[in-house]
Amino acid sequence: MIKIIIADDHQMVVDGLTSIINQMDGYKVITTASNGRELLKTLEIVQPDIVLLDIDMPVLNGIETQKEIRNRYPNIKTIIITMHGEKSLVKKMSDLGAIGFVFKNAGKEELLEAIESVQKGIPYYTSSLRNDLINNNLVNEKSSFFDIKKSLLTQREIEIIKLVVEGLSNKAIGDRLFISPRTVDTHRTNIMKKLEVNNVAGLVRYAINNGFINE
Repeated sequence: MIKIIIADDHQMVVDGLTSIINQMDGYKVITTASNGRELLKTLEIVQPDIVLLDIDMPVLNGIETQKEIRNRYPNIKTIIITMHGEKSLVKKMSDLGAIGFVFKNAGKEELLEAIESVQKGIPYYTSSLRNDLINNNLVNEKSSFFDIKKSLLTQREIEIIKLVVEGLSNKAIGDRLFISPRTVDTHRTNIMKKLEVNNVAGLVRYAINNGFINE
């Protein structure tokens, strides 16, 4: 069971997020907090896998709270739930260790996608932020968590990368995944464009550097 804590000072938001998450198989909201200080006190007692963190909170805001989470609990993954889309703020929270960003007006499907992605260690940025982050190089790509290109990959593409690293041909990958070799080739072309690599050697290097082999 993946344990989640929500920190937000708007009860309606908390109730809505809790209802959505508790309908997911394998995920559960174990408690909530209305401000950063309350969250940090809670973390002294119980530590979740994921925290959904608002930025604008009384007593202790999300920025200061994230600093403490990074320093005290580096294994906790944080998704920022906010209405703020300023690139400088996204960069700041990324540098402080946040691994996901979702706007409060996002749909249920996007929230679930973000949680599932982040739990696997894959950064998630709401679609309206991704191109800006890539084009302006605003994410700290030196951190293993913050390769923004990785967040653009689909689960099928990740599967194919792992099989390419194993040395399987397009036909063998197609047989394994029950798709045609032509479809595999299309996926490989899309993967290389997203990751900006030119050949299989570059793809293998990327997979090694970003932990795909051990996932």
